[in-house]
Amino acid sequence: MVCLGNICRSPLAEGILKHKLGDGYLVDSAGTINYHEGSQPDERSIRTAIKNGIDISNQKSRPISKPDFDRFDLIFCMDKNNYKDVLKLANDSQKHKVRLILSNDQEVPDPYFGGIDGFDQVYKMLDESCEIIAQKIKNNTV
Repeated sequence: MVCLGNICRSPLAEGILKHKLGDGYLVDSAGTINYHEGSQPDERSIRTAIKNGIDISNQKSRPISKPDFDRFDLIFCMDKNNYKDVLKLANDSQKHKVRLILSNDQEVPDPYFGGIDGFDQVYKMLDESCEIIAQKIKNNTV
């Protein structure tokens, strides 16, 4: 799961997908910038996740790196800018792993500069998308 700073959207997506998949799957998140490296998710993301029964407070922000393309089968990006930045890091044989998390070319809005309502909206979007992704992973149809 990749967003810009790895403190709002991608930590929520990581927590949601981990929750839906359960044990036996490696799910992680990263950012396309290292500005927040080592920081916990935004407090509003933590509160939103807890409100929905998921604890993401132990996550730490990190930038995406080239080894991630070997380590993970799928890399989901929150918006088109993240998608383009991640593709620049991938070699040609890895680009098929990189996708937008929402279908129909939609983007997950960055809630950072807004209030808690934006985080709730982002959670709902990610929850719906992660449900579909989890089912496809479990059915080996992703």
